[in-house]
Amino acid sequence: MATRRALHFVFKVGNRFQTVHFFRDVLGMKVLRHEEFEEGCKAACNGPYDGKWSKTMVGFGPEDDHFVAELTYNYGIGDYKLGNDFMGITLASSHAVSNARKLEWPLSEVEEEVFEIEAPGGYKFYLHNRTPPQSDPVLKVTLAVSDLQKSLNYWSNLLGMKVYEQDEEKERALLGYADNQCKLELQGIKGSIDHAAAFGRIAFSCPQKELPDLEDLMKRENQKILTPLVSLDTPGKATVQVVILADPMDPEGNKFLDDAMAADKSDEWFSKRNKPKASG
Repeated sequence: MATRRALHFVFKVGNRFQTVHFFRDVLGMKVLRHEEFEEGCKAACNGPYDGKWSKTMVGFGPEDDHFVAELTYNYGIGDYKLGNDFMGITLASSHAVSNARKLEWPLSEVEEEVFEIEAPGGYKFYLHNRTPPQSDPVLKVTLAVSDLQKSLNYWSNLLGMKVYEQDEEKERALLGYADNQCKLELQGIKGSIDHAAAFGRIAFSCPQKELPDLEDLMKRENQKILTPLVSLDTPGKATVQVVILADPMDPEGNKFLDDAMAADKSDEWFSKRNKPKASG
């Protein structure tokens, strides 16, 4: 499965200014591309919202060989309630630790030379205070699951991921498609998974010719398909085909950026009318 790769994680953000400041000035990521849309995505890229929204890709390097973050901003939505599904992204960057200290961004040392830091919106990141690997500073994305063995079967046996580590006592497993890629860590928790309004999702790439067979496999295995195979136009890039799946233990089935932020007058509009922005 070496041709498959972890691509990005999608975050819904309520304050685009603060969020970009965090990813760009604290973590040290670069803005890779930015797109504005007048209506909702047909693959629910921006969540269950039909209005104007934007997508900003940020990362430590090109999307072709780095795991990046997709920052989804829905105009008029000021915040999103967090669930218990996203448990954090871990990266290696002494530069990010240094930036946080200089900018007086709160850091909490959870292990020796490992710091917890919180992005706007409450999303957690874990910073290893060391030189990043040459491949990519982003080491892993940690997601909660309610039944580790069933999720392991799903990600490993059905989606073809290699199990790199497994700790039954701590109810955790580390998976990936290649040694030099960002890994997916599954952490078992008590109770069910609650995505709430902030629910994100992780994206992987695979050869286009494999997608129909992958969709058929999920149908045969009675797995949840959130969005059947669909083509999505991406400005400045080739049209991509997407199938959106759900982990079986999921309770539901279970350049342009600065100009765009300057043009975003939603905060001003709501302030003039003494109205609060809605919560997602």
